[in-house]
Formats: sequence, structure tokens, C-alpha cells
Amino acid sequence: MGHQVGDPASTTEQRRTPDPRTPDPRTPDLRAWAELLRLPALFTVPGDALAGAAAASARPDRRTLLAIASSLCLYEAGMALNDWADRAEDAAERPHRPLPSGRVRPAAALGAACALTAAGLALAARAGRPALTVAAPLAATVWSYDLVLKGTPAGPFAMAAARGLDLLLGAAATGGRIGRALPSAALLSTHTLAVTTVSRQETRDGTPAAPLSALATTGALTWLLHHRPPGDRPSPRRRRPGLAAATTTALTAAYAATVARPYLHAALNPSPPLTQRAVGAGVRATIPLQCALAARSGAVATALLTAALAPVAQRFAKRVSVT
Repeated sequence: MGHQVGDPASTTEQRRTPDPRTPDPRTPDLRAWAELLRLPALFTVPGDALAGAAAASARPDRRTLLAIASSLCLYEAGMALNDWADRAEDAAERPHRPLPSGRVRPAAALGAACALTAAGLALAARAGRPALTVAAPLAATVWSYDLVLKGTPAGPFAMAAARGLDLLLGAAATGGRIGRALPSAALLSTHTLAVTTVSRQETRDGTPAAPLSALATTGALTWLLHHRPPGDRPSPRRRRPGLAAATTTALTAAYAATVARPYLHAALNPSPPLTQRAVGAGVRATIPLQCALAARSGAVATALLTAALAPVAQRFAKRVSVT
């Protein structure tokens, strides 16, 4: 940690009143861990399982909660492992990050990633064998991305696959048919692919191609949310009358509005600050997208419950960066 020992010649009053900016090595730096784990992004996770259950035409139950808990653990495992794997690069490009700044030890970050992965798999197992069958490849994808694939052309696709699998985890755990959730998983994965592609140039001056592509992807997803692709049909047990349709329209508009302007600004000026702002908007837009997916499946209550997470995520994002 960055604690500084006081000068022996200091006065008694100075020794009794330590600099509040100096971290105490005897206590964990909670803010550093919040930065390491990207705390605001955590609120984008529950909607995956809830949207998966809705798409599979299953009502959320205890197993859905277990799937959400499993997703949260695996997501945070990925965050800790990401910074552990990037510690040398961050030392040059982002020295303020928790590991290069010394506020979190690399061994502690790696240990947290291992413990959270084990907890995520254990929780999935409690939800049933179908959930564990999805959680295992999800965990493998997270570790493969952070340790091997991140810097390769396959990196964004691995991240997209992880989000899609997370949605399917909710469908599998709740006992619904996973096949029904595949179209929703594909839409969520496509959004994640676009955001991840933009994020690859957030520490350097890039090109307009990635944010322009993400903007076009947002337009395509907005259209698809209202026009179901072949094979994506609502369950006969769930109708899509006026309330569900109106909710879907409102949430889809919220999704598009969240990312349209930041993507456009990053395309006009692909500098690190504007690109990072676009990535942050893309992460936050995951919530209204999940809500729209749930609403178009007829689960209006689930959609509104998930939407309540958005202002909480935005509030935390003002204190801790999501990138």
C-alpha cells in the first residue's frame, strides 16, 4: 500500500492526525476494490438471467436468484482477473488503476478471481445440472478471454459469447427451454460485441470505424427488437398486448438514446476521453436492452424491475469508473 511513515521529528498533533488521503495498510482499500471490480457495471448483470428466464417463458424463482448470484460472482471474477492479466500494461497506460498504484496486491486480485469463480460454479450447481452445464463454459470463456483471447481478433467475440451464455444461464436455471432464449442471447451478444470492439481503442487515439459500427449495430438492434427474426416467436402462454408492446417501445427507445450520442461523438473525435465515455454508455445501455428483451417476451413486471437498476448504476458510475 502507499502508506507513508511519519517523520520522527513530527509534532504530537501531526502524529495524531494522519493525512486522510494516505491509505491505512491495516485496512483494505475499499475504493480500490470497487474500482478493480467495476462496481457500477455489476448492476448490468442481474438483467441477463431475468431476460433469459423471460425469453424461455419461465417465471423467476429461487433458481433464478441462484443464477443471478452465480452470474455476479463470475462477472466479478472476470473483472479481477482482467486487471491481474493487464497489470504490466496498466502500469504504463493507467498507473492510477488499483494494481499498478499498489492499492491492491496482484496476488489478492488473482485469489479473488479464483474464489469468485469457484463460488459462481457452486451457486450454479445449486440451481441444477442444466445451470451448471451453462455456467461451466461461461467460466471457461471468462478465463480464456482475460488470459489468452483479449488481445486477439477473437477477443470481442469471446466477450460477446460470455454475455450470451449469461442470459442462457438464467433460462437454464429457471427450467425454461434454452432454445427459446437463443434469439435474445444473440441480440445481447451483438450489443456486447459492438461495445467491446469500441473499448479496444479507449486508451489511444483510434479511428471512427469502431464507434460508427457500434452506432449502426444499435440501429439494427433497435429495429430487431420490434421485428422478431424467424423462429423467435412468443410463447403461447405469454401474449404481447398493448402494455407489453408499449413497454417494449419505451425501453427500446431508452436503449438507443443511451448510446447514440456518445457513439456519434466518439466517431467524430475518436480520442481516449470520448471513446471511454462511449464505452461507459454502452455498458449502461445493457440494462435497458435487457429490459426491452424481457418486455417483448411479455414479462413486463420483470422488465420494470430490471429497469430500476439503471439509476442505481448511474449513481455509482459517478463515483467509480466502469472502464
